[in-house]
Amino acid sequence: MDKSNENKMWTEEERLELAAKLDAELDEYINSMEKKSYTEGWSEDKWQEEMEKHPFFMKKAPEPGDELSPLMEGLQQLKYGKDENTPEELANNYKEDGNFNYKHENYRLAILSYTEGIKTKCKDNDLIAQLYNNRAAAHFMLQNYRSSLNDCKLALKFKPRYSKALNRAAICNFHIKDYDQCSDLCDQFLNQSPTDKTILKLRSDAIVARERLQRDKRKQVKLEKKLDKEDERLLEIISRKGINLELADDKQKLNLRDLEPQVPQIAQSRVHFDEKDKLVWPVMILYPETQQTDFIQNFHEDTLLIEQLIELFKESPEWDVEHRYTVDNINVYFEGKNKCSVHKVDIQLLTLDQILRNKQFIVHGGTPAFLIFVKSSEAEKCFLANY
Repeated sequence: MDKSNENKMWTEEERLELAAKLDAELDEYINSMEKKSYTEGWSEDKWQEEMEKHPFFMKKAPEPGDELSPLMEGLQQLKYGKDENTPEELANNYKEDGNFNYKHENYRLAILSYTEGIKTKCKDNDLIAQLYNNRAAAHFMLQNYRSSLNDCKLALKFKPRYSKALNRAAICNFHIKDYDQCSDLCDQFLNQSPTDKTILKLRSDAIVARERLQRDKRKQVKLEKKLDKEDERLLEIISRKGINLELADDKQKLNLRDLEPQVPQIAQSRVHFDEKDKLVWPVMILYPETQQTDFIQNFHEDTLLIEQLIELFKESPEWDVEHRYTVDNINVYFEGKNKCSVHKVDIQLLTLDQILRNKQFIVHGGTPAFLIFVKSSEAEKCFLANY
């Protein structure tokens, strides 16, 4: 620098001129540098997504298979790594996770955490008992009472006088209706806490429920015996009337299976007694010409066939567009054994019982069946020509 300028007094105008010159030189230098784009930052539309990968800003825990940030991987190693933790520390860590999920009503996640804690096989029996008991509590909240009971039993193996496990095991037994076991567990609990009002009431409720269950079982056994006797009498009366039933598997002796309807529409309408010990049958009415079928669930044996047909044709069927099917314009038939013969029914004079007693009538699948044709129709002529 020129020494003559060292002590020179600068005017304000000169200072501004020098500053402007330095700015211009700096701009020229910057512009002459090679232009490169910065690639290591976050794009504007992804900054929030990237931030939420950081453990401090996460809104939810990572799902299995999610990519983890290096910091999250490190934290997981610190908490769950077998090299970084003893089995007891791992079990405690998983228990804490389970308790957190349980508190927030994420019971299935809680079960997973407690299960991982149990898998550590730590030597602290008290801690293992807590894990089983806590998992039992989560199962209980999901109404998995048998799973909850099993975990309570395992907890009691590690800690025999565990009051929480005893309490919950007793309640689970009540829910699955094992009232004897419920009472026994209540007694075990009361040995430790004789005045516990909740368990005293549970024990009382179990005794009442057990008595009610035993009473209901006695009623059921009595009813089944009664039904068995009725079934035997039903088979006896059908045989005595001489009604021919198609027997399953070519058996020689009639049994209840031979009375079971094979058609879904009347599957629950097996032949039975009325209050006067008369037979009531399910009956099938077939219309071969139109390929239609009617089902009569309760056809009393003393009812004339004409009476049932009048009721059936009170309103013309939707499929009978021409109104051809009327009581006065039909003939009724049944097929004989092996469908080798056909028999016309006198609908004016015969009751169902009288028709079924005909030696030619065969009841198939516990359900009498009749075929109806319009009188003198081509369909009737073709049908009769086959026999």
